[in-house]
Amino acid sequence: MLRPRIIPCLLVENGGLTKTVQFKPGKYVGDPLNAVRIFNEKQVDELIVLDISATMEGREPDYDLIRALAAECRMPLCYGGGVRSEKQVSRIIASGVEKVALSSAAVENPLLVTRAAREVGGQSVVVVLDVKKKRLSRKYEVFTHRGQKGTGRDPAELAREMSELGAGEIVINSIDRDGTMKGYDLDLITRVKNVITCPMTALGGAGSVDDIKTIFQHFGLLGIAAGSLFVFKGKYKAVLINYINDKDELFTTQ
Repeated sequence: MLRPRIIPCLLVENGGLTKTVQFKPGKYVGDPLNAVRIFNEKQVDELIVLDISATMEGREPDYDLIRALAAECRMPLCYGGGVRSEKQVSRIIASGVEKVALSSAAVENPLLVTRAAREVGGQSVVVVLDVKKKRLSRKYEVFTHRGQKGTGRDPAELAREMSELGAGEIVINSIDRDGTMKGYDLDLITRVKNVITCPMTALGGAGSVDDIKTIFQHFGLLGIAAGSLFVFKGKYKAVLINYINDKDELFTTQ
């Protein structure tokens, strides 16, 4: 049976794992390599690792960490953070990573998506759009630089543009739902999914296995990513790397 990819999303800051809520300063939750080793044992479908401070600090991608992650990972790995050129994309892919995530740089320079796709193949180029809902409105806006810089761009419109420019996947990340564990923004996901032809992954808000099942029931074969759900356990949010035990049972339709 075909089913969605269920993807843990790990945030890295200063070499350690962190978890944010609505993009505010995060909580340290451990060592990224240890988390990867645990996810290996749990047979995770895919893994996203995002360095959330690289762009803000104007840094290059952390190639030492990238090589270490790629050597440890037994599942497809997507890495993002500080990537601003197609040469950086190529270097990351050469390190053993399957996909490279572009965010701020893609929004500021959309042709980077096309150049990167030509360099490594569109299937390896992922565009992450961080989205916030406008106050007192049903409209949404894409933000960059860790949610600090508004772009004035509608996420559906921008996602379609990125898809047409050669992106192999779009990740829609809800800033409002980030770390809240109150469920995904179904309206946002619907708006974007309706206008793009490339694969899409939803991120932001998962608090339970039922939230993931809801996405499957609404959208079918969609990438489903989560952060807090896979690093915290229980109402007091004790740090515990975990995953879904029986994915096939989860997505069996009655």
